[in-house]
Amino acid sequence: MQVRGLLLLLALILLAAATEAGKNKKEKAKKDDSECEDWRWGPCVPNSKDCGLGYREGTCKDESKKLKCKIPCNWKKKFGADCKYKFESWGGCSTQTGVKTRSGILKKALYNAQCEEIVYVTKPCSSKIKSKSKAKKGKGKD
Repeated sequence: MQVRGLLLLLALILLAAATEAGKNKKEKAKKDDSECEDWRWGPCVPNSKDCGLGYREGTCKDESKKLKCKIPCNWKKKFGADCKYKFESWGGCSTQTGVKTRSGILKKALYNAQCEEIVYVTKPCSSKIKSKSKAKKGKGKD
């Protein structure tokens, strides 16, 4: 009987310790939360070069925070990583300029970013002529 009582006491001690640990996590979460609702966030600034992991700074009244962020390395640098656009198909190639153009309409501005409503992008025309059919190789012996 003493062994059962000892096991029961040990179980109660472990349960109490786990409950206390849960309270500490909740208290830490409350300390991190802010009552301020009007946060102003700056752009994501990469730690090195022009893409990859970085930080975004935010301010609200007298408070400031830093959030981790990531800029994809294939982002449209001209528009910023926080401006998301829906692009149309590429237009025809201009023989005068040698480029083709397409436009994009703003779909979403993250973190209250200042984004243009419509943007235009260009790229050089392809000098290769794409063929739709591929040559078939014969399998027979000569």
